[in-house]
Amino acid sequence: MNEVIGEVFGVVVTPWKIVGYLGVFLFAGRWVVQVLATRAHGRPVIPRLFWTMSMLGSALLLSYFIWGKNDSVGVLSNLFPMGVAVYNWVMDVKSGGMARNA
Repeated sequence: MNEVIGEVFGVVVTPWKIVGYLGVFLFAGRWVVQVLATRAHGRPVIPRLFWTMSMLGSALLLSYFIWGKNDSVGVLSNLFPMGVAVYNWVMDVKSGGMARNA
C-alpha cells in the first residue's frame, strides 16, 4: 500500500494517500450535504447522510493514520469526531430522524 502510484503537482501518490484523500473528501463534503438539506427545508437541518459521511470519512482517515502514516495525532484527532458521528447516526436511526422527513 506504500508503493508509489505516481506524482501529481509534486505530491507523491500512494494507495494509502488515496484512502486519506477519500476520507478528507467525505468528511469535508458532509457540509455540502448539510447546506443542501438546509436550503431544501428552509431551516437548519442535519440529514442522516451527514452522519454517514462523517463515519465513513473518519474511518478512512483513521485507517490512513493507523496503518498508512502511523501518526498518533491523526488517530486522536479522528477518534472523537467518529464517536460523535456514530452516536448521532444511531440516535437519528432510532428516532426516525431526517431519513423519514427528507
